[in-house]
Amino acid sequence: MEDLEDSAKEELKRADHLIYVTLKYTRTSEVIKNTIKRLISAFDYSILEVLEYLKHKKKIKVVPTITKLRAELLQGLLPETKYYIEFYFLLKQIDKAELKKKEEYRKNVALIAFDRKGMPLEINIDTLKKYYDKTHEFIEIIDEITR
Repeated sequence: MEDLEDSAKEELKRADHLIYVTLKYTRTSEVIKNTIKRLISAFDYSILEVLEYLKHKKKIKVVPTITKLRAELLQGLLPETKYYIEFYFLLKQIDKAELKKKEEYRKNVALIAFDRKGMPLEINIDTLKKYYDKTHEFIEIIDEITR
């Protein structure tokens, strides 16, 4: 379980570096997309960590292999994670959405994701920092639970 915790924190460190160093100098939408992938990966490791912990404590019998089922199971077991799991699903939706670039190589670089209904969602540097903070909060909550 410690490996999973370390993996989640490592992904968060990589995302931090992408936001505060790489994005600062490159200003490309590809860096925004890669950061979102890192945040999703950090969520995946944390969700797996807490479910393994709950399995060890005999609260659940089996940990699902599909990430969506894991997240839904966690949401059902721990209601305090509902907000974060919904946010996780938003990140996954952004990752799979049709994407468009805006002002690449400029100060206001952004990635525009279109949802299934065709509604645009703009992810700029400030939005990405908020996403990072929410992911960090979730990992801290999971750390508290698994201690």
